[in-house]
This record gives sequence, structure tokens and C-alpha cells, in this order.
Amino acid sequence: QEQLVESGGGLMQPGGSLRLSCLASGRSVNTYIMGWYRQAPGKQRELVASTISSLSTYADSVKGRFTISSDNAKNTLYLQMNNQNPEDTGVYYCNYVDFPISWGPGTQDTVSS
Repeated sequence: QEQLVESGGGLMQPGGSLRLSCLASGRSVNTYIMGWYRQAPGKQRELVASTISSLSTYADSVKGRFTISSDNAKNTLYLQMNNQNPEDTGVYYCNYVDFPISWGPGTQDTVSS
């Protein structure tokens, strides 16, 4: 069964760093373009980073601060988030961008002083 489980969220102060993980089962993280999405309070879910092979793209709001990567052996997608600000607050999800499967539970990241 194809499944995605996100983890690693927390409560952070502005300027802090956090790494999110997305464990995939039933489908390889390298099969299709994979991405990290963020749903801020009261807003729609948005794609903030995506990757396939060695290519990555980022939303302007996170460019230069976030880094997406994957570990094929662990079948896990990561999102390293540095220099966070309150606008990064939200629930973060991972999924295949072009051929999505059921959404996982997401992981909450709250950036507040």
C-alpha cells in the first residue's frame, strides 16, 4: 500500500532550523517528482519545494533558506529549513507532484517568538 508519513515538525523561534522527514512506502521517492507542501492557517496548500534526481525547485518565499533532498536507501524525502520566520508556520506535507497519492498526516511547524 502506498503511504506517506511526515515527521520532524516543532515549535521554533525565528531564525531557527528544522529538518522534516517524509517516509514513503509502496513507491520509491525517486520514481516521480516529489515535493513538500505547506498549508498555513486559513490558506490553501502550496508547493514550496520539489525534486527529481539532482534537480530541485523552490518557491520564492523559501529560496535560499530551504533545501529538499532524498535518501534512496531509506526511501525518505527531507526538507531542511533554515533561518525560519513566522510566515513558515503551517502543516507540511509531502507527495508526488504529478501523480499524487493519499495525503499523509502532515507535520506541524510553528515559528514564533
